[in-house]
Amino acid sequence: MAPTPAPGRRHRVHVISDVHGNARDLATAGAGADALICLGDLVLFLDYADHSRGIFPDLFGVENAHRIVALRTERRFTEAREFGARLWAGIGEDRATVIETAVRRQYAELFAAFPTPTYATYGNVDIPPLWPEYAGPGTTVLDGERTEIGGWTFGFVGGGLRTPMHTPYEIDDEEYAAKIEAVGEVDVLCTHIPPEVPELVYDTVARRFERGSRALLDAIRRTRPRYALFGHVHQPLVRRMRIGATECVNVGHFAEAGRPWALEW
Repeated sequence: MAPTPAPGRRHRVHVISDVHGNARDLATAGAGADALICLGDLVLFLDYADHSRGIFPDLFGVENAHRIVALRTERRFTEAREFGARLWAGIGEDRATVIETAVRRQYAELFAAFPTPTYATYGNVDIPPLWPEYAGPGTTVLDGERTEIGGWTFGFVGGGLRTPMHTPYEIDDEEYAAKIEAVGEVDVLCTHIPPEVPELVYDTVARRFERGSRALLDAIRRTRPRYALFGHVHQPLVRRMRIGATECVNVGHFAEAGRPWALEW
């Protein structure tokens, strides 16, 4: 674990994840804190709680959103992809261009709402190449990197692992493990996805195990950070647990709750 900082004033950061288009609450998420940390998933493609919200229903309507959510929830991923392909075939425009245009609209609003300073990493539904166009001077984007806040060292690893959902920023296990290794020993390890622990990766509403990282779990056990913070699983079976010396916390589904999780030291 990183050395204990010298005594001084108290520090407070607010941590959020899975913003999914909630620009209204994002605008006040940093109030009263020294910094805001965002663990990704800014984009709202499809809201599983409210099927009328997101890029998908805007393009294809709510009934089709109901249908694709049902297929995915039932883990009928092949049928879901075939259904989606038929819908996209009827658009008559390049799929990538249509999605990028919609994502750009969301990013313009969301990045404008970030307070200064904000430290952010990517979620699995984000599109990293677009971020430099929207991240202002008060927003620091980190992925496989570390920074210091208030005398503590924070490490950041963004993105998700490969799944049948084929979301935009999914990477191979080996690439993800290399980013974890690059971060090394830190006080606070910030990732989008959780460590591979059944209680932390099971979503009680979607009724499925999301993908967590074994490399992240191994790093937590080996390097013993004070905290491991993450999101990704919107309704986890367990939001908080200790792994050895480390407090592991799912900071919450910000799109729904609209409240940050606070870390003070």
